[in-house]
Amino acid sequence: KGEDSHVVAVIGDGALTGGMAYEGLNNAGELGRRLLVILNDNEWSISPNVGAIARYLTRLTTHRFYRQFERDVYELLGRVPRLGARAQEAARRIKEGLSNLIVPGVLFEELGFKYYGPIDGHDLDLLMHTLAELKEVPGPVLLHVVTKKGKGYGPAESDAGTFHGVGVFDPETGTTSKSSRKTYTQVFGETALEIAAQLPDVVAVTAAMTDNTGLKSFASKFPDRFFDVGMAEEHGVTFSAGLAAAGLIPLTTIYSTFLQRGFDQILHDVAAQDLHVVFCIDRAGLVGEDGGPQHGAFDVSFLRMVPGMVVMQPKNGAELRDMLWTAVQHRGGPIAVRYPRANLPDETLPTRPPVRLALGVSEQLRAGGDVALLALGTMVAPALVAAEALALEGISATVVNARFAAPVDETAIVGLARSVGRLVTIEENVPAGGFADAVHLCLAKHDLTTTPILHLALPETFVTHGKRDELLAEVGLDAPGINRRVFEWVRAHQRQYS
Repeated sequence: KGEDSHVVAVIGDGALTGGMAYEGLNNAGELGRRLLVILNDNEWSISPNVGAIARYLTRLTTHRFYRQFERDVYELLGRVPRLGARAQEAARRIKEGLSNLIVPGVLFEELGFKYYGPIDGHDLDLLMHTLAELKEVPGPVLLHVVTKKGKGYGPAESDAGTFHGVGVFDPETGTTSKSSRKTYTQVFGETALEIAAQLPDVVAVTAAMTDNTGLKSFASKFPDRFFDVGMAEEHGVTFSAGLAAAGLIPLTTIYSTFLQRGFDQILHDVAAQDLHVVFCIDRAGLVGEDGGPQHGAFDVSFLRMVPGMVVMQPKNGAELRDMLWTAVQHRGGPIAVRYPRANLPDETLPTRPPVRLALGVSEQLRAGGDVALLALGTMVAPALVAAEALALEGISATVVNARFAAPVDETAIVGLARSVGRLVTIEENVPAGGFADAVHLCLAKHDLTTTPILHLALPETFVTHGKRDELLAEVGLDAPGINRRVFEWVRAHQRQYS
């Protein structure tokens, strides 16, 4: 637009492990336009403040008089007969050498940025003074600000990991609210550890999410078989491909929303090479308190299009164990297990070892003649409750635990289309490209496109932030919502053809 604006970008130190940060820095440095990048370093990745000398030098080098003096001396040296250019080069080298000895900014300087810092981000007077001075600096500037995660709240300062993404807690004590039931993530972590103890080729890969993906115990027991690649999902996927190419079995454990970043690597580096990478997809579906942008609404869709990819979702903790065992035994290309940020349904986990499931085979849990509910993963439990309610209203429903979004159970789908005649797909994913589409394609393949079918899925919008149970009710994927929508659809269809 031709405006000479002050543009500020803020980035956390953890994000500097991802390649996109350097793409942006490289581009900004090349453009040379005025831009202030504030690096918020909360001491999780980059070295902490180096002390009083760095603070003193920062105050000195951000002062207008110093900058003008530096510019004047440089120009004066350039006018010295015969020695001008060499004197300027010597001055530049001395300045650069001293900077490298004292402050860790050489990387940013080489990318075309003027580096200032590190400074204490909790010293507001210093911060305001520095920001005011940096407004006058031409070209791209990077300000390194050191902060403490959870500053000012004791429990968060002492346990930054827990409070990074926290739900309900007591503000007086910092105690978080915990259910007596296990979570899917906990079962994954325990099962991964159990499998790794049996199979020495199993390794684990995560992207800066050791605790939150349930891999803390794995990392402790098998440190040489655990790899945290940082916030670099693209690299994590390709790194896993390399491990698989060497004969290992990587459990690549990434949140659904973050796995989107690695799609190209999944396609070209894993699937095209037919490599056995096990994608363990946490936070699939609605994530509740993690926030709107972190809902895992699209992974079934983008994984189903990958040739050779197997996509599974368990109905409970026992089935999660079976699916993980199935995945490591697969040895036929990439395979994915998706599971939510949620407590398990009320159940006691079996003491038996996990068993291998037949690929693409579903499980019928209830028989009925009016409608067949094909539910994937977390939707099985509410579908069963809805079926009981439908029975009280005179509608007999079959309930199928689909288990697989790719490949789907064609035998079961075709059989139910012919015997029951009405199908409902239920999934915690958007319908486009998801389980719903897989069922449609199956029906088309077998010339059954006239089969009445209702799709219940996440809306094709960005769902807002809220508690998981409340959000499921809002989008109609809780038991009452499923019951209501299926009842209305079946009754309307019965009236139409009566």
